[in-house]
Amino acid sequence: MESTYDYVIVGAGSAGAVVAARLSEDPDVRVCLLEAGGPPPPSELVPAAVASLQNDPATDWMYNGDPGGVGKGLIGGQMMVPRGKMLGGSSGLNYMAYVRGHPGDFDAWAAGGADGWSYEDVLPYFRKAEGFVDSPELHADPDVHGHDGPVGVSVRQPILRASNQFVEAAGAAGMKQGDYNGRDRLSPEGVASLFQTTTKDGRRTSTFHAYLEPAMDRGNLTVVTGALVERVLLETDGDEVRATGVAYRTEDGTSEEVAASTEVVVCAGAIGSPHLLLLSGIGARDELTAVGVDCVVDLPDVGRHLKDHLHTPLMFAADGIGETMTEVAMSLGPDALRAPAGPLPADPADDADLPEPLAAAKAEAERRIAEWFTTGRGLASSSLYDAVAFFSTGLGDEHTHDAQIGFLATGYTPPIWENVFRLPASAFFEDPESFLDPTRGQVVVLPNPVQPHSEGSVTLASADPAVPPRIELNYFDDPHDVTVMVAVMRRALEVAKAWPGGGLGEPVIPPHLAQAHGHLAGAEPSDALLEDLARHYALTVYHETSTCRIGDVVDPRLRVHGIEALRVADASVMPNVVSGNTNAAAIMIGEKAAELIATDNGVHLHEVVG
Repeated sequence: MESTYDYVIVGAGSAGAVVAARLSEDPDVRVCLLEAGGPPPPSELVPAAVASLQNDPATDWMYNGDPGGVGKGLIGGQMMVPRGKMLGGSSGLNYMAYVRGHPGDFDAWAAGGADGWSYEDVLPYFRKAEGFVDSPELHADPDVHGHDGPVGVSVRQPILRASNQFVEAAGAAGMKQGDYNGRDRLSPEGVASLFQTTTKDGRRTSTFHAYLEPAMDRGNLTVVTGALVERVLLETDGDEVRATGVAYRTEDGTSEEVAASTEVVVCAGAIGSPHLLLLSGIGARDELTAVGVDCVVDLPDVGRHLKDHLHTPLMFAADGIGETMTEVAMSLGPDALRAPAGPLPADPADDADLPEPLAAAKAEAERRIAEWFTTGRGLASSSLYDAVAFFSTGLGDEHTHDAQIGFLATGYTPPIWENVFRLPASAFFEDPESFLDPTRGQVVVLPNPVQPHSEGSVTLASADPAVPPRIELNYFDDPHDVTVMVAVMRRALEVAKAWPGGGLGEPVIPPHLAQAHGHLAGAEPSDALLEDLARHYALTVYHETSTCRIGDVVDPRLRVHGIEALRVADASVMPNVVSGNTNAAAIMIGEKAAELIATDNGVHLHEVVG
């Protein structure tokens, strides 16, 4: 490995993989991409296996955050903050929802000083990234989609009946059916649709698969995995500060440095990027001094203004509608049916003498996973986070839709609720084993305010790069967010009542909350009860942004204030969180960042769209 490159990129995630692949299109440019994780495991390709990737130290940073005004009922009182730790980053860990955001989100960025980031400015980069596969169910707006980009965007196959019913119910509740990534996102009544997902032929297309895999054999691109970047190397000359490279630690504990002759580009995400800047002495002087880090550039907004989305699960019994976990597990192949959770032996070598029912189950599981592998069809082809609606509550943020309702077509199992989501099944359900019986169907409706006013922070807990940062999520700090959450929950209940065939019935109300509020079965839940449900059991939607935002930490060309040759390019630069799932916008930021860097430094890209 060389010791000097033109560009050193930190983080091979949703944006970093894009930047590295695009810059290395120029054979005269030497690019080094550093990633703390490794290649994604085979299960990363299987959309329905998504939950298994969380809480795995091989693929997840496994951060924790103080939830502020929520989390009263969560196990341990801490919110999980999953972040992808592998090539592809969180695009290999997420639920694959492809949502660009409302055009007004980007126009608001530009109006606030982020020149060049209006909707008209960013749309070409969305198109450039997208390999859209149309489907009649999507009612696609042909003017806004790209068909030749590397990121597969499609709808699952086959379409689940429950997901179509959600869209129908949202229509009955007043929202139109259409393309939420196109003209219909401007509909004043809101829009509902099956999710467009970052999948191709039923497989996940993370930025690793979309961008890095095709570029790995380029002689001018060096990808280093297992590299924990400890700090950006900074040189001072009078009042000038310049980034010259990075220091990192290998998996065996060896300390290494790599130099950047042109630029260092930090793409470590909304948690990792501010953490690295702070470790490098870029941040609020008093806070850095308090943990023993010398301040090189006093930039107080590093790690501030953290935004995240929050949804409150409304679960319904839905036999004959929701997909049972037995069927989901069967579709993931025989390994998903093995002990201790399933009926097959833990060791495949013990399968020889299976009784006929188990042998038949194994054969069916093998058939289904083979069907997915060869055709991309089946339950395995989706995370089961399958449909969505966007609308305005009328409570403010007139530039956009401030509300989203997601739909999960299955109910999961007690271990998933407890170990992945930290929601205690024994407190949430009166009889969790019965309600979540894997042979019974359930669905989850997920009301989600998408323009939170509350802001959190990422700060140093230690000067040791191996110690995770302190994450203060600060949900519901602004009372506005509570009001909007209750309003979105009310609208979600309207959708449930409008469900084809007479409605979904009543949502699960945890017994201890029902008792505390005097709630009786069949009664309409009060606003106070809905708020208490959110304060106890609302969950992150994994959409952290804005901790190195344009204006405060970087300029509109993503250059860090006060430092030459250093940029940040990932979700942390968003001036405000977009009104929807954030991965598509993070990929767009990677595309636009690559072009900004290329334009400033004479790099020749295959295609320039801006």
